[in-house]
Amino acid sequence: MDKLDMIFQLQESLDRDIAARRNLDFPREVWLQKEVLAMISELSEVLDEVNFKWWKNPKPVDDASLKGELVDVLHFFVSMCLKSGMTAEELFSLYKAKNQENFDRQYGRSEKQGYEIGGDTNG
Repeated sequence: MDKLDMIFQLQESLDRDIAARRNLDFPREVWLQKEVLAMISELSEVLDEVNFKWWKNPKPVDDASLKGELVDVLHFFVSMCLKSGMTAEELFSLYKAKNQENFDRQYGRSEKQGYEIGGDTNG
């Protein structure tokens, strides 16, 4: 089993355990809404770790805390993938295709417009 498969398996086990122990039974779309909100909360914690508040004196970035927050984001992201019916293999495949499309856009090999370097920035 590769690492991404294991992450998906571990997350599925955690999600099932939390739902069972807390007697949670939301419709799928409500779960996804809740997980988006949770991910936004975790992303806000990432921001706090990297001194985005220009009105405060910056503190040294705590790499361990930053990594912990990013792992929290991953938990909710993977949970949303699972609830959308996506497998680790499908995520990998879709990611590879989108990554290639993003490169193609940057190098003018895509039909998608608006990525030209030095091109029109108004639209």
